[in-house]
Order: sequence, then structure tokens, then C-alpha cells
Amino acid sequence: MARTPSNMLPLGTKAPDFELWDTVSEKTISLKNCSGDKGTVIMFICNHCPFVIHVNPKISELAREYQAKGIRFVAISSNDVDNYPQDAPHLMKEKAKEEGYSFPYLYDETQEVARAYDAACTPDLYLFDPDLKLVYRGQLDDSRPGNGIPLSGNDLKAAMDALLAGKAISSEQKPSLGCNIKWKQA
Repeated sequence: MARTPSNMLPLGTKAPDFELWDTVSEKTISLKNCSGDKGTVIMFICNHCPFVIHVNPKISELAREYQAKGIRFVAISSNDVDNYPQDAPHLMKEKAKEEGYSFPYLYDETQEVARAYDAACTPDLYLFDPDLKLVYRGQLDDSRPGNGIPLSGNDLKAAMDALLAGKAISSEQKPSLGCNIKWKQA
């Protein structure tokens, strides 16, 4: 289990556009189709990472709560499925159902979207404002598998609450920590 931190894309960066296959609806979805009126959370996750498995209950809970407030969620898996078959699209669909995801779970087969977002690990979380400018990137909270700190979602939640209230979001943001994205070998 490699402990890889986020690269911390610069705040204010415009969300790179994409069109990816949604393993849940079995339709191609673009950033425009899945962005929210009040904000958009984009998460790079995968099926097998212990860090993602650890946070799945909280991201599902936060998505249900904040989607009702106008913040949309979308998850993207960019892992190399040839070497990590447990992250294959048909298994992503099963995982989405198992975890009760209320958001699209997109497959980034070429890994171009992960590169455009400078994603490094799973989970890697990004919050964009209504204009799709980056206002938060980093961790869900301080909880990690085995560290005894309960899941709260406090870091992402504070950023979403500030965005919804029209308040400044602190630029003091901690990187996420997780398994490295499984890049394809050239």
C-alpha cells in the first residue's frame, strides 16, 4: 500500500473538460453534464485501494447531503485495468451499486483526465465553484486506514459549506493521501 500524497493543483485552476464513460448509467458524460449549480466535487478513486475503501461510506453520505444543496459529485477511476483488473469498468458498476453511489463513476481509460487534473492518488479530491474554478483540493479529513481517527469528512465539508455560504475557503489545505494511481507502462 503505497502512501502517495496529492500533487495539489493550483487553486483557481479551471476544471479541465472531459467526456468519459459512466459505468453506472452506461452513457458518456461530460464535465458540463455533471457539474453543479453551486459547485462540483471531482474525486479520483478506484475499487481496490484501501484508502478509498476506508472513505467510501463518508463520500457516499456527503454526496447525498450536498447534492441536495446544489453541489454535484462525480468519481473517476483512471487505473490501468490490464494490471489491476479489479478496477475494470464492469466491476466499477458493481462497486457503485454496493456502496450506494448517488453520482456517476467514470472510467478514464486513456488516463488523460487524471493527467489533466494532475491527480496522483486515490482518493484525490477537488472542489470547483459554479464557474468551475478550483477552490479546494486535498484530503477528506485526517482519518486513514488504521490510524484510529474516525471519518468525519471535515476538510471537504468545511470547504463545501464555505462555498455555499459565499465565504472564503482557507488556502491552508492538506493533501490527500492514498495509493498511487496505477499508470500504464509506455
